[in-house]
Formats: sequence, structure tokens, C-alpha cells
Amino acid sequence: SMGQRHFFAKINFCSFVSRRLNDLSKHNPLWKSLCSKHWLLTEKERLQSGESWFSLFKQYYKDLGRYIQYYPVLKKAWEQLKSFLQQRCPRMIASLKEGATEVELNDIEAQIGCRLPEDYRCSYRIHNGQKLVIPGLMGSMSLSNHYRSEVLLDVETAAGGFQQRKGMRRCLPLTFCFHTGLSQYMALEPAEGRRMFESFYPCPDQTSQDPSSVDMFITGSCFLEWFTTYVHNVVSGEFPIIRDQIFRYVHDKSCVATTGDITVSVSTCFLPELSSAHPPHFFFTYRIRIEMSSSALPEAACQLDSRYWKITTSDGNVEEVQGPGVVGEFPVMTPGKVHEYASCTTFSTPSEYMEGHYTFHRLANKEEVFQVAIPRFHMVCPPFRQVVPSVRHAPQPEVQFMPAHSELYEAFKDTS
Repeated sequence: SMGQRHFFAKINFCSFVSRRLNDLSKHNPLWKSLCSKHWLLTEKERLQSGESWFSLFKQYYKDLGRYIQYYPVLKKAWEQLKSFLQQRCPRMIASLKEGATEVELNDIEAQIGCRLPEDYRCSYRIHNGQKLVIPGLMGSMSLSNHYRSEVLLDVETAAGGFQQRKGMRRCLPLTFCFHTGLSQYMALEPAEGRRMFESFYPCPDQTSQDPSSVDMFITGSCFLEWFTTYVHNVVSGEFPIIRDQIFRYVHDKSCVATTGDITVSVSTCFLPELSSAHPPHFFFTYRIRIEMSSSALPEAACQLDSRYWKITTSDGNVEEVQGPGVVGEFPVMTPGKVHEYASCTTFSTPSEYMEGHYTFHRLANKEEVFQVAIPRFHMVCPPFRQVVPSVRHAPQPEVQFMPAHSELYEAFKDTS
């Protein structure tokens, strides 16, 4: 761009003023630091290129300079994600596509008639989504009669699903699930009550006769937040890897209770594809892990007989449920053994919490009956909002961009 040419013209001008300025303008330690900071380049990569640090910075800046605010964060997120999943989910990594070019992204903008956000463009310069295969990069969920796995769409496929219909105007799909037809979308314009660049799951209003009446479960305020938050949850171990897939269970670290030698922990997941805001019907699945300490004595072995739940909704209603076993099973616990199971619940308020206990008996003495606490765990649906089909040209809300990472961005921000 003109700004880029102007920036490097200043450097070239300085290099002709004096030998000292010439040396400083090409000072390798300085450009090495900037290459590392903004492009995450290593000495190995520089040696492979055969270029100086100054030349490398110049090449990357000419190609990616418009994204200097976002590139180091998104590049680091992609590298962390690939490193974490390489051994755990190799099929997923093999499905990633090479980055799109500037020309390809510009062509997509011309095709859909909308500007793509800079953070989205930056990420797609690194990887252009993934191939349409299972498992999807953006998480899975499996119940006895339900399966979901979301693929991160490449930009060409996303453009093919770009929405112009009433109720979903100017929305670009980010993900897609073959089994449910579910997609997360990003709003490219502040239309119909949506905020610019926020991501969401659409949810038809089942109480309305108007097919354009669509509610939204909000999943992010911008692409950068949406993607980096997800990556953090994956690489931190927040989302478990089960059968080579990422399961989007959320575990509150306080949701752990130990009774004697047995520890119970709980994680939860909201399922938007089985939920609705109108009428209020919120579907959650929860995964429970029961573990007996490996240091327990052999005579501590026991068997689960029954469960008791106390369920409290956000409007204050309390329900108590009890029954034999867990999902039809009566697990035997011995030192070091882990038993995990998943179940689900629905409710008509946006949040609720559950707590309770299991009843066990000792294998060596059936008369010895005791209770094991289940910690309180909360289930809260994501924020939701109703689409306003009558709004044609809503005022554009202020878009909160990520703050600049360095003084260099302040010097470069007028060059895009």
C-alpha cells in the first residue's frame, strides 16, 4: 500500500543521510526482535530463508502488514493448537487447509458484497479453515442418540452459505455440522438487532408464525475473541479429548467433592441445537467422573446403589429426584478405578444448579452403606437475543478492536 511504501521510503532516506544512520536502519538485532515479536520468526527460519532480519521483516510487512495488530496473537494460537493436537487428534490436523491469499479474500468480499473483518482475514491467511471431514476442529458432542461435530469452514464454502434472507441478513457461516445442519454465524453488518462481527448460533422462534423470527445464542463478540478463547480451552485441557475428538465440556474447578476415598467431579455443556429461547427450552449435558483413590485399601471397594439430586432453577423452584444406579449402571469402585458417564437435563429457565449424593455399599459388608457427595454445578445458557426483522438499518455499534501490541503498531496504523 501507499503507507507501506512511505514507511520503507523513510528507512531508505535515513540510510542515505549518514553511515551511522545506515547502520542503524539495518541493525540486525533490532529487526530480529521485531521479526520475533510481530511475525514469530525464529533464527532457524531466517537461516532457511537466506535473508537478513531486515529483509525478512520487510517481506512479511509488505504481505501481512495490515494485520500486524492481530497476526502474532492468531499465529501463536494456531501454533499452540496444532502442537497440542498433533499427537492427540492427527486426523484433525491433517484436515487443515493452507492459508488463503489476499486476492482470494478480496474476491470473496466482492462475491458477497461485504467487508470481512480484519481478524478473520488474518486467521484465514494462516489457515483457510479445514476440509469438510469429521471430526470437526471446532468441537464435538456425543449422546446416546445425538452427535455433533463442527467443521471450521474454508472461506469459499462459507461464502456459499452467506445469508441474505430476512432474519439472517449479512451473516457468514463460521462452522458447519453434517449431522445436525448446525452452524455458527458471524454478523458482517449490524442488521436486525445483531452487533457487528459477533458470532452466534441461530435459533428459530418456535412461537412465531414468521420464519424470519430467529433468536441468537451469542458465542463471541468478534472472531479474535471467539477463536482464541476456544483455542485456550483446548490447549489448557479445559475441553477433554475423547476418542480423538474435542468435546466442549466446561469444568468449573470448584466442582469437585471428595468423600473418604472417592472424588466426584462434574463438567457441563450447553447444546444449542436442542434448545430454544422461545419457548424457553434449554438443553444441557453433564459429564461426571467418579474416582477412587489408588491409595485406598482393598477393603474400601464398594458399589454404587442409587443417586439423589436436588435441582434449583433461577426462579427459585426446587425439585428432588432419586433413583437406582446411574444411567442404568451400578459401577463397582476399587482402588485407582475411574468411572465416567454422561447424562442430560432440560429446563425452562436460563440457568439452574444441581447437587446431590450417591449411595454406596461396601463389597465386603453390604450392611455398610454410605453417601458420597456430588458437588454443586451450575448450568447457564449463553447470552441470547431476539432478532428484530423490522430493523433495516440499525445504527452501527462501536466495534471494540484489540488494543495495539506495541509502539510499532502506533507508527504503522496509518499505512494500511
